[in-house]
Amino acid sequence: MGEDGSMLRRRQLGGELRRLRGTRTIKEVVDELHRSSAWLSRIETAQEGAVIRPAELRELARIYGITDDQRVNQLLNLLTASTKRDDWWEPYKDVLPSGLETFVGLESDARREQSFEPLIVPGLLQTAAYARAMYAVDRTRDSAATERLVTMRLERQRALTRESARLELHAILDEAALRRVVGGPAVMREQIEHLLAAADLPNVLVQILPLDLGAHVGMAGAFSLLAFDENAIVYVDSPAGNLYLEKPRDVRRFTADFEQLSATAHDPQASASLLKRIAKDYAR
Repeated sequence: MGEDGSMLRRRQLGGELRRLRGTRTIKEVVDELHRSSAWLSRIETAQEGAVIRPAELRELARIYGITDDQRVNQLLNLLTASTKRDDWWEPYKDVLPSGLETFVGLESDARREQSFEPLIVPGLLQTAAYARAMYAVDRTRDSAATERLVTMRLERQRALTRESARLELHAILDEAALRRVVGGPAVMREQIEHLLAAADLPNVLVQILPLDLGAHVGMAGAFSLLAFDENAIVYVDSPAGNLYLEKPRDVRRFTADFEQLSATAHDPQASASLLKRIAKDYAR
């Protein structure tokens, strides 16, 4: 998808308004608002240029029977996010890999992230040296661009330690991602020690899928589930492009896969023990 973060949030708002409308026809709703059916249809389908003002959104909430102030504010916050352009990652847009801008924007707004990685350490848990070695694989990128991306990655990780509304992260890694020597043994030992430290944060849970587990449901590839106050989105990264799945059946399927991976992975204590053993291997 070539959507930016604000476009995806417009789609979230439109989808939520469609859900709240329920069995009412568009005409029934707009008659109360004194707007056209085409206007509400454009809002619900997130058409470019379709604009809804905060007062109109409040009136829609009233028509739909939403009286709770917190719920109304959630809708208003989503509206604000759908028009926001001055995000912290703006200075890095020219070097961001295709599709990552949208993901970073959504991740910044998410309440919880469930991440599965079979081949690499998740970006939120990477050290600077590990990230640098990963970005350096692309030989078309110069060293200055690589350093800017490393800086952006570290800034992105502040979501885990910020003062308020810290992102809740549940990361599951395949042991294969830890056995692949990225940047050299010293880099890997530092990276694993960083994982152990991150796992001590109250909002971070790290699990490892051991190699001797054999086949598992995550072998198709990496994915992340981003949870917001009222909905969730699945992000799937692949060489063919980035996918953002919002349909409830897709979210349910990936949620079930993540739960199965969590059930078969080492628990947090056993995962920490395995990380310590791997770190010792890299120290030899």
